[in-house]
Amino acid sequence: MTSETAREALDESVEDGAVGDYLGREDDAPGLVTERFACTLPGYVGWYWAVSLSVLPDAEPTINDIVLLPGESAIVAPEWTPYRERIKPGDLGPGDVLPPEEDDIRLAPAWFVGDGDAEGVVDRHYAREIGLGREWVLSLEGREDAAERWYAGEQGPHTPMAKQAPGRCGSCGFLISLAGDLADRFGVCGNGMANSDGKVVALTHGCGAHSGTRPKRSNSARSLPEPVLDTVGVDEVEEF
Repeated sequence: MTSETAREALDESVEDGAVGDYLGREDDAPGLVTERFACTLPGYVGWYWAVSLSVLPDAEPTINDIVLLPGESAIVAPEWTPYRERIKPGDLGPGDVLPPEEDDIRLAPAWFVGDGDAEGVVDRHYAREIGLGREWVLSLEGREDAAERWYAGEQGPHTPMAKQAPGRCGSCGFLISLAGDLADRFGVCGNGMANSDGKVVALTHGCGAHSGTRPKRSNSARSLPEPVLDTVGVDEVEEF
């Protein structure tokens, strides 16, 4: 009974030829059912028509709603991802901007981080009041996030280059020291011949351009042996 009522409602509401085979009924709640019919519209393979009806005792079924829904085999758009979460390192181009979140845990007000923590440092709260210095600096979480990312990256200690290196960056003469909280774990490579030149490297990273590297002696012969003349074989010479 409800399936017939649902099909009649579909025939009146959608274009001809858009309704296919009957797919079954779902009892959503007492007095509320959904009749399903295949959709035959081009481009909607796997979709179905869902007709919601109210079924009350001693009363004709009442149409509540008609919707087109995707089935298990339907092709649908991927789940929406916020723009910020879709951006990957290296995606920014000239003119692009990527402002931080207002509550970005990686940043903290400059006056809040390290007031008076070093001799000769001007009080940051006062500096902010008169417009000097940076307004925001890396928080503890921001520094640790950067440290973990760098340590696990190409300039960390776990790469094939580092594992086969003759020495570590911490003992290399080309290492440029950093200042601040990350100085005990990282520095900057200053060797123009190294792959990491100009990049932050872990002190436990390394490469073959270490300042302590020495050339290995060759095991090959230092002089060539005396030449041997072939007096038995005959060379074939082509005449032109």
